Amino acid sequence: MPNSNQNSLETGRDAMRAEATAIEMAAARLDASFAAAVDLILAAPSKLVICGIGKSGHIGAKLAATFSSSGTPSVFLHAAEAIHGDLGVYKAGDPTIVLSKSGSTAEVLRLLPFFRKFKSPVIAIVGNIDSPIAEAADVVIDASVEKEADPLNLMPTSSSTVSLAIGDALAAALVKARDFTAEEFATFHPGGQLGRNLLMTVGEVMHPVERVACALVGETLREVVIRMTQAPFGAACVLAPTGELQGILTDGDIRRILSEEGDILAKKVGDCMTAAPISTHLEMSLSEAVRVMEDRPSQISVLPVVDQGSGRCIGLLRLHDVYQPSFS
Repeated sequence: MPNSNQNSLETGRDAMRAEATAIEMAAARLDASFAAAVDLILAAPSKLVICGIGKSGHIGAKLAATFSSSGTPSVFLHAAEAIHGDLGVYKAGDPTIVLSKSGSTAEVLRLLPFFRKFKSPVIAIVGNIDSPIAEAADVVIDASVEKEADPLNLMPTSSSTVSLAIGDALAAALVKARDFTAEEFATFHPGGQLGRNLLMTVGEVMHPVERVACALVGETLREVVIRMTQAPFGAACVLAPTGELQGILTDGDIRRILSEEGDILAKKVGDCMTAAPISTHLEMSLSEAVRVMEDRPSQISVLPVVDQGSGRCIGLLRLHDVYQPSFS
């Protein structure tokens, strides 16, 4: 590797390690003020306001999104725009998190008297606990860092990362304090893959058995391959005459069999299938179905869907079906 590339690699690693160390130190400093901040936010009558400017403002906007998505309604207030009408977001008693590396950001200092008018308790996440903002706040959380992660020790790198980590830690503590559930989380994320997996069930996306290649154990591989070509879902469900699931034959099984000697296509399905395969049911969430397929030494990409009462096969779920785009 050229020397310049090696230098870049080491610089990048050093920066990431510096930020990781800064977070570790900030975590070790957390004290009763952190718990007090959680209590103030839990007591909010309406919402949480997060205020900052510059890089702290970017961190604040991200944190507002994180809090809102996890059960704490939040808005971001740009410190410079606040005095030009954006203070209208407040309802009396809304707590405010202010972010400032120096603790003396002029635009934030200018807002402190207005926060008092709105009876807003102020939580300061600052890099200097002896600063004017810290002195005026109701709760102060120490976000100081020994040095920034960049070679010049100038860019907000470690400091902004620590502020973000503290905000995320508050969000995590609030999730636990509220007993916020995955199902509640999903209601705020209906359009993304995460929400789809949590909100939708196997029964809503599976292919019904009538459209899937099916076979009996005594049939030949040739007969089943023809059906699998006509219904290309990656597998055939092997059923008893009364419809109960007995096994599954996948594209992968067929590829392995083709490496064997002899009249491959004359083999019986019962000799080629996976007997008593892992299956799912109609009411299982897509997220749980994905875990069934992926959280195992040998991952699988298809699951037969079985009626829990009768054991009859009623469909097939593919991993592809879980991740296909949803435009509903």
